[in-house]
Parts: sequence; C-alpha cells; structure tokens
Amino acid sequence: MSVSIAVAIREASAVSEARRLAVERASTLGFSESRLSDVAIVTTELATNLIKHTPHGGELLIQSTDAAVLELLSLDRGPGIARVGEVMRDGYSTAGTPGTGLGAVSRLSNTHDVYTLAGMGTVVFAQLFAKHGALPANARIDAGTVRLPHPKERVSGDGWSLTASGAQVRLTVVDGLGHGLLANEAARAADRVFFDHPNLGPHAMLERIHEALRATRGAVGAMAELDIETGTLRFAGVGNISGVVLSLQGRRGLMSHNGTLGQEARKFQEYVLPWAAGDVLVMHTDGLASTWNLAKYPGLLRRRAAVIAGVLYRDFNRERDDVTVVVVKEREA
Repeated sequence: MSVSIAVAIREASAVSEARRLAVERASTLGFSESRLSDVAIVTTELATNLIKHTPHGGELLIQSTDAAVLELLSLDRGPGIARVGEVMRDGYSTAGTPGTGLGAVSRLSNTHDVYTLAGMGTVVFAQLFAKHGALPANARIDAGTVRLPHPKERVSGDGWSLTASGAQVRLTVVDGLGHGLLANEAARAADRVFFDHPNLGPHAMLERIHEALRATRGAVGAMAELDIETGTLRFAGVGNISGVVLSLQGRRGLMSHNGTLGQEARKFQEYVLPWAAGDVLVMHTDGLASTWNLAKYPGLLRRRAAVIAGVLYRDFNRERDDVTVVVVKEREA
C-alpha cells in the first residue's frame, strides 16, 4: 500500500523534480536503464504539458500499486483537450516538448488513458512496467488508487490492501484514528492481518482485524469481496469508510455500522449485493468528501480505474486529512 507522491507543477523547475522522483521510484522497482529513460521522457511530457496548456498548472502523482509497475497520473483543471485522438498520435506536438507530445506517453507506456472535459480539465494516466512487454498480474481486473498523507505528515494513516485472482477480488480500506505515525501503525497492522488470512470473508476479516488492532489506537475499516463470474459483491464495514457501487443506472451505497476496530465494534454485518457487467466499485476514506457525484462526468465510468480515482481525488479531496480512494472494475476489452 505504497503512498502516492504528489508534485505540484506550477513552474518549469517542478518538471525536473517530478522527473527525478519518478525515476527514483522506478529504480527501486527494478527498472532497467532503458526503461528508466522511458520513465523520464513520459514524466517530462506530462509535467511540461501541465505548464504549457493550463493556466494554473496542475498536479502529477507518482505511485506504484504493484511490484515492478510505475503509475503516473496527471491532473489539471484546465480548458481540456479538444482533439484527444490527434494529440495522442506519436509525432504530434503542440509545444515542441522533448518526447514530441503526448504521443510519447502512448508509445512508451504499457497502458495509458485520457479523460478530458471542456472547461473542467484533463486526467492523463500512464502505466509503465519494468519490462516493456510484461503483462499485468491479473489482466481481467482493473484497480486504481490514490493514497496521500495529511498535508503536514510524511506517512499516511490510511491503508488499502487488494488481492485479485481470476475473476475474484478481495479489498480492504482502513483509516487509522487521527493521522501520522500512530495512525499508520494501525493501518499497517490491518494490512498484515489481510495478507495473513487470505481465505477470510468480509465479516470474519473485520472481526480478526478488530482483535489485532487492540494494541493500536484503532481504525475504521471495510472489506469487499467481488466475484465477477457469479455476479456477487460481499461487503462489511465498521465506521465511516465509504463504499459505493456505480453503474449507468445510478449508485448504490454500501452500509457500514458504527464503531472503531480495536476499540468498540458491537456489530459486524455482511451484505451481499448483485454485481453486473459495467459496475464500478469505489471505496474511500473520509479524506474525500462523501458528497461527490459523477453524473456530470459523461463517459468516465468507461475509463481506466486509475483515471476515475484521479478525478475523484482532484475534484473532491478535502485537503485536510489523509486521503485514500480505491476503484475496482472489470477491465474493458
């Protein structure tokens, strides 16, 4: 559950800083020298575009959600891109940047995606593997996340854990009480329980986490277990972790009960809901405003999960707490 690195891109000096941080993160993931060069080019393109094509710059998130995988999310509230297909074509450049435009992002990334709305901004997602031809560990599941600490902290008190196998996904999201090191300790304890007990369902998992967190300051948390083949979603939550299933027909909230894991949790209840093709699961901590509504973002649910997570973070981040948002959906064909 690595923390995202957020770089505010307001001036040219931030481009080199973003490039340095992205290459450093990729190096720790085992990227070869040639792939580190690709990371540098893609990062430079994304960061430079935030300065050249938006009035106030934007933000670049650098993260790794899996071993040997680097993800970059470029977020802005600029004018939007009028002709996305043309801009993403390799060799096309509107500003003469080193990689000849966003086409370099398309060419050098294993996966990329763009979501843009006129007057509301653009999100560009780039995913690079340490080995250029590598396939994702689970090609059927698309999971995207943003996890950032409180603005005044170096570590996050939030945590998320996910495993996927075939058409099945297990996901927990927790929020240690407060923020900083002690909250992070509680989140990490919950993370260990999740991976130590790979066969526990939501109800039993929360009970086990509740016991494990008694030596910590406690946390709120929720777990979802999704089986795409059977069309079933199981969910249990304690405290104010938000869970929502989105579809073209609307949204369904997932119910959590009052309490604090590790302190007082009187009721653990598991709910079973139907899951249909095209559904999207969103789980987040209270660092994201709970009043978000994606109805004004046409076509967003068809984009990559990381793009959806990026839009939610960009537009609904409360900016005064740890924030974690995780989006899970079936990968588009």
